[in-house]
Amino acid sequence: MHGETQPIDKETLLTEANKLIRDHEDYLKGMEATDVVQQNGVLIFRGEYFLDEQGLPTAKSTAVFNMFKHLAHVLSEKYHLAS
Repeated sequence: MHGETQPIDKETLLTEANKLIRDHEDYLKGMEATDVVQQNGVLIFRGEYFLDEQGLPTAKSTAVFNMFKHLAHVLSEKYHLAS
């Protein structure tokens, strides 16, 4: 069902994800994954998107989106959320 991925609990996964974020060359202060869900085998990370006063995306929003996409790609190949 989950192929070659290992089960992992949400808190452990978020700890690993946030370490990857902090160690990444595109890290921005305040960038953090605060939640994760799994849909169709893909881990989807959530957190602050640095929207402006009108709720519109900023340059930081794009960086966060790209980081969460990177996490989904890298970590979905290794893990699935434990039931």
